This record gives sequence, C-alpha cells and structure tokens, in this order.
Amino acid sequence: TPKGSCLESVKIAIDTGYRHIDGAFVYYNEHEVGQAIREKIAEGRIKREDIFYCGKLWNTCHPPELVRPTLEKTLKILQLDYVDLYIIELPMAFKPGDAIYPKDENGKIIYHETDLCATWEAMEACKDAGLAKSIGVSNFNRRQLEMILNKPGLKYKPVSNQVECHPYFTQPKLLEFCRQHDIVIVGYSPLGTSRDETWVNVSSPPLLKDPVLNAIGKKYKKTAAQVALRFSVQRGVVVIPKSFNPQRIRENFQIFDFSLTEKEMKEIEALNKNVRYVELLM
Repeated sequence: TPKGSCLESVKIAIDTGYRHIDGAFVYYNEHEVGQAIREKIAEGRIKREDIFYCGKLWNTCHPPELVRPTLEKTLKILQLDYVDLYIIELPMAFKPGDAIYPKDENGKIIYHETDLCATWEAMEACKDAGLAKSIGVSNFNRRQLEMILNKPGLKYKPVSNQVECHPYFTQPKLLEFCRQHDIVIVGYSPLGTSRDETWVNVSSPPLLKDPVLNAIGKKYKKTAAQVALRFSVQRGVVVIPKSFNPQRIRENFQIFDFSLTEKEMKEIEALNKNVRYVELLM
C-alpha cells in the first residue's frame, strides 16, 4: 500500500466501528496498522481489548523453532503486546530465509518439507506464552484440518479457518465440517476481488455486477456489496472486506440495519459457481 494509506484507512475504520482487523507480515503495512491502533487508543476512542487483531505466520516460517520469533517480530512491528488471533497463512512451506518467495534459477518457488502438526505445536506454545490469545489456520482443506484435529496430544484446536468465501464460492461442505468442530470460517474476498491478473482468475465475472445481488440491493436500498456481505454474515461467516476508500469502508459497515429473507438467502446460495478468484497459483 502507498505510504500512509493503510494508516488512514484503519483510523477511518475504527472511527466507523470496525474492531476486527485482518493483517499479515507479508502485507508490509503492519507498522501503520499498529500506529493507527495506538493513536486511537491515545485519543481515548478505544481500548486495546476492543480491537481484535489477526496476524499470520508466513510460508517461510513453518519450522517450529521459527514460529515464536516470527510472531515476536510481528508484535515488535505492531508495537503491541499480543495479537488476538495468529494463524498459519497457508498449509505449505517455502524454504526458510530472507526471501518471501524463494525461487530457484528457473523462477520456480522452492518449497520446504515441514510437519504441519509440529508447526501447530509451536503455535500452541505462543498461545501459552500469552503472545496470541487464539490460534487458527488459513486456506486449509478438510484433510489438513483433520490432521491437526486428530493430532495426538492436541492442546488447542484451530478457532478459525480463513478461506475465500462469497456468493460465487460458498464453500458449503467446508462450512458444514467447520461448524461441526466449532471452527469459525473467516471469508476473505467476500466481495469477489480486484481484477488484478497477476493473482486473480479474471475469467469469472465480477461478483458485484451480479443481477441477483443488485436486484435484492434495490429492494433494501443497499449496494450489491452490502447484500453480499449481509449474506455471508447471516450464514455465520466472518467477513473481512478490504477497502482504502473512506466511503466504501463506511458502506461495508452498514449491513446491520436489514436482513435477507430465507428465500433471498436461497437465491444467493444458488449463485454458487464453485470457482475461486484467488487461485494461489504459487
């Protein structure tokens, strides 16, 4: 993000009423997020315990001995004493080192073999040390979740699984599995995504142009985006819409003054195409 834009966006979001902030070391803006939180605390607008901050363990830091130092580095950048949630960002490891995307001479990612269960044990130790209030995962499928849930000596199960989730990709099976195990689904790209071809499958139509979402929006005097967010929230999915536009940041928050009927929920569920915008091609 351009210098300062993240700082301003987080301050606007906090003033609007947002309390859940989804961050990551690889977004390279945690210093601005931390500053925004601290400024709002200093203003007396919020207390630290009002904010729910999620940080992420990157792919190059899966070896157990790297987990705690990586989280400590994040806390130092944020200038906070703890994160509310710390999650394994992807169920795959890259070669440890300074390169975020380590590549060989042919430009191919260099992977690293690690044991997800051992990584999880190091995450549990971070929770025990008070550095993270809760621990979870991201982009895990059912098989990967089961590896952890069935791990001998499991101390804490993942509280959440952050995955792509929106009306075109409703994740019904994963949602049901997670419900059975009291794992909250946090839906990223809940409005679809930007149309950036470097990391987005742009062959799928833009979600917010969908006629069904727009027609329902018209009825409630809401935007297609507000309808999409309301849909997710009503089915128990946590949403983390990304925006740097002050008007949209406020709009995305205005979804608690209406609710969708059962018929409308079914109509939106029927839009599912089972396609990912974020294909994580690496």
